[in-house]
Amino acid sequence: MGQTSQYSKTRVAVTVAFIINGLVVGAFYARIADIKIQLQITNSALGLALLCIAVGVLIGLGFSGRQCAKRGSAPVVIASTYALGISVLIVGLTNSYIALCLAFVVFGTFLSIQDVAMNSHAIVLEHEADRRYMSTFHAMFSIGALSGGILGGFFSQSQVSIFSQSLFIAVLIVISNFFIRNTFLPASSDQHPITEKKKTRRPRVFLLVGLLGLCAAISEGSAGDWGAVLARDTFNATPFISTLPYICFSAAMVLGRLMGDRLAVRFGPMKLIIGGGLIAGIGLASGLVVGGVGGVIFGWLSIGIGFSTVIPMLFSQAGEIAKSKPELDFAPSEAVAMVSGIAYFGFLVGPPTLGFLGDLIGLRWAMMVPAILAIFMVLAARPVLRNK
Repeated sequence: MGQTSQYSKTRVAVTVAFIINGLVVGAFYARIADIKIQLQITNSALGLALLCIAVGVLIGLGFSGRQCAKRGSAPVVIASTYALGISVLIVGLTNSYIALCLAFVVFGTFLSIQDVAMNSHAIVLEHEADRRYMSTFHAMFSIGALSGGILGGFFSQSQVSIFSQSLFIAVLIVISNFFIRNTFLPASSDQHPITEKKKTRRPRVFLLVGLLGLCAAISEGSAGDWGAVLARDTFNATPFISTLPYICFSAAMVLGRLMGDRLAVRFGPMKLIIGGGLIAGIGLASGLVVGGVGGVIFGWLSIGIGFSTVIPMLFSQAGEIAKSKPELDFAPSEAVAMVSGIAYFGFLVGPPTLGFLGDLIGLRWAMMVPAILAIFMVLAARPVLRNK
C-alpha cells in the first residue's frame, strides 16, 4: 500500500512538471508579438532570436541525458524546474535585442533539460509501477500549453507587461516545484554508472527510433504553422474559420493523449504507432485531395488523432529498450535525450522547408510531404521496434 501511495504521489509530481513545461511554452508564444513590438524589431530579427531558443534546446539536449544518468532524473527535474522559472524571469527583464537573444538561449537550455528529465522520470515511474502513463503526461503538457496560451492572451489583451507576466509565472513555478520536490522517486531509481572511458558509438537503434519521431514532429510542427495559412490563402476562409484546423488538431491531440495509455495497454505501443501513422497519412492526404476548408479541417483532425500518441510512445519505447538491453550501456535518460533531440530537429526544419516547397508547388501539395512521411513511419516502425 505504501508503495502504491508513493507511485500516486510521484504521478502527481510528474504531472505538475509536464503542466509547467507546457504552461511556459504556451504563455511565451502568446506574447511573441508583444516582444516584437516592445523591442521594435523586424520579422527577420525575431526569427533569428527565436532560433536562439533552438540553439539553447540543442545545448540542453547535449548533456541533460548524461546528467540524469549520473545524478538520477529526480534531482535534475527539480533543479531544472527552478532554473526554468528563473529563465522565464530573465526573458521578461530583457530590454535590448542582444539581451533577448542571450535570454532565449538560456530559456531554451533549461526548457529542454527539464523536458528530458521529466520524460526520463516518467519512464522510471512506468517501469516501477508497471503502468503506462506517458501519453497522459503528454496530454498534461498539451493542456498546460493551452492554458498558458489563454493566460498569455488574457495578459496581452489586458496590457499586462511582459515582465509582470514573467514574474507571475516564475513565482507560480517556484511555489509548485517547492510543494512537489519530495514526492519524486529516489534518485537511485534511475542512476546509471557513467564511465570515463573513450567515447563509444551511440546505439543505432535509438537513432532509428529518433527518425520515427522526426517524421511525426515534422507533421506536428507543420500542422501548427500552416493550417490557418492554407485555409485562408488557398481556400479563402475567413480569419475565424481559418483557425479551426489548428483548433481541431489541438483538441484531437489532447483527447488522443488522454486515451493513449489505455489504448497502449490494450493493443500495444507498436499497433498504436502504426495505426496512428495510417490515420494521419491517409486522413491528411484525403483531406488535401478533396480540398476546401472542410478537407483541411479533416486532414488536420487526422494529424491530431493519428500523431497524438506517437512521440509519447516512442519515448516510452526508447526507455524500455535501454532498460531491457544493459549490454548497450546506455541509460534510459540518454536514450530519451537522443530520441527527443532528433525528433525536435523535425519541429525546426519541417515548417520552413514546407513553406519553401509551398512557394514552388503550392502549399496544398507541399503538405503531402507529412502524409508521405507518416506512411514511411508506418512501414519502418515494425522493423525498428520489433526486436526491442
